[in-house]
Amino acid sequence: MRLNSIFQGMTVTARNAPASRSNRPKLLAVSSGGGHWVQLMRIKHAFEDCDVTYVSVHQSYHAQVPDRKFHVVNDANISTKRALLKAAVKLALIVWQERPDVVISTGAAPGYLALRLGRILGARTIWIDSIANAERLSMSGDRIGHCADLWLTQWPHLARPGGPHFAGAVL
Repeated sequence: MRLNSIFQGMTVTARNAPASRSNRPKLLAVSSGGGHWVQLMRIKHAFEDCDVTYVSVHQSYHAQVPDRKFHVVNDANISTKRALLKAAVKLALIVWQERPDVVISTGAAPGYLALRLGRILGARTIWIDSIANAERLSMSGDRIGHCADLWLTQWPHLARPGGPHFAGAVL
């Protein structure tokens, strides 16, 4: 499934592209580490029609996407306020520099922040809640979902009419 088909009819094209830039949509794909990154890598084939930049919390992950731009941010969560602020500043710089048309995340705090910041600049946003959240949505997913253009869960029993929606599992 390609990114354009994920939006089911919404137009996702490069906006304000200078003549030197391709007309492929710019996608910022963000995740924290571990399973969130694994899930992002499982869906990267959907981004083939896009100019993708990845953001995560481990420099070593760049080896899995060596032909793509890659940024590292510090890991953070609601309990580490100083680290969360540092990650927010770094992500703000990345989002400003990259100017994505779409921001997608499989989770945790860096993804939450990136979707919020991308939305401010007019990017379309996609949140895919982690498959690890089988009993209830993640804290980040529950907070960002209502702001995302597309909000997905990987568990059918967590889907609700207003979102999140179930379209299958990544793993």
